[in-house]
Amino acid sequence: MQSLEESRRAPTLVSSQKVEIKDQKIDSNLVGVVFTNRLFIRLVSKGHRFTKIDFRYSTFDACYLRNCVFDDCDFTGCRFVSTSLHGSSFAGCKFDYATFERTDIDDDVLDSGCPGTENLTMRFARSLRVNYQQLGNADAANKAIAVELHATGVHLEKSWRSKESYYRRKYSGLRRVGQFARWLEFKGLDWIWGNGESISKLLRTVVFVIVLIAVIDVIAFGNPSFVASYGRALLTAPSVLLGVEAPAYYPKLYLATIVFVRLVLFGFFMAILIKRFNRR
Repeated sequence: MQSLEESRRAPTLVSSQKVEIKDQKIDSNLVGVVFTNRLFIRLVSKGHRFTKIDFRYSTFDACYLRNCVFDDCDFTGCRFVSTSLHGSSFAGCKFDYATFERTDIDDDVLDSGCPGTENLTMRFARSLRVNYQQLGNADAANKAIAVELHATGVHLEKSWRSKESYYRRKYSGLRRVGQFARWLEFKGLDWIWGNGESISKLLRTVVFVIVLIAVIDVIAFGNPSFVASYGRALLTAPSVLLGVEAPAYYPKLYLATIVFVRLVLFGFFMAILIKRFNRR
C-alpha cells in the first residue's frame, strides 16, 4: 500500500476527453457549433462558411479546408499540422496560443487574426514564421517576421514602462531593469540593421559611420574652421572605412577601431543575405 508521501508524489492523470473525428466531410455551412477539444484527422470541406464555431484546444491533422470562410470562430490553443487552408479567410477569429506546422494558410491571417496582446501576437507570428519557412514561402515568412519584431518591440517597452497590472506583476524589481536593458538592446539593433531584417537600415548605418569618420577627421586631425575640410573628409571617409586608404596621421588604435567596425558591418550584411537565401 502506498504511503501518504508516495501518493503525493505520484502524478494524477485523467483523460482529456479528446474526441477523434477521422476521415469526415463537412458539406454545408455551420453556425454556432461546438467542436471543443477535437482531433480532426483528414477532415474535408471546400467553399463553406463557419460562423461562431468553437474549435478551442482542437488539433487539425492533414485536413483540407480550402476556400472556406471562418467568421468569429475561436481557435484558442488549436494546433494545425500538415493542413491546407489555402484560399480560406478569417474574420474576427481568435488565435490565442494557436500553433502551425507545415500548414498552407494565406498570410492575410497576419492582418486580421493576430491576438489582442503583444506577447501573444509575438508567439502567433513566430509560429507562422517557422511554418512559412517550412513551406519555403519567403515573402510570407518576411511578413511574419515584421509582425513578430513589431510585437516584440512593443512588448519589451511595456514590460518596463507600462503601468498595466499584468506587466507590473510579472516584471518587478531587477526583472524590470533587465527588461529595460533588453529593450535598449532591441531598439539599438533595430536602428543599426533592423534586427537582421533590413538592408536599408544597415545602409543608413554605413552612411552614419562614414559621416562620423569624416567629422572626426576634421575635428581631430584637420581644421574645423574651413568648410572645404569637411568636403575633403567626406570624400576620403568611404575609402578609409573600406580599408583602401589608411592615413599615416591616424593613430593605430583608431585605425584598428575602423577595421573592427568594418568587419562588424560586413558581418551584418552577410547575415542578412544568408537569411534571405535560406528562406528560399
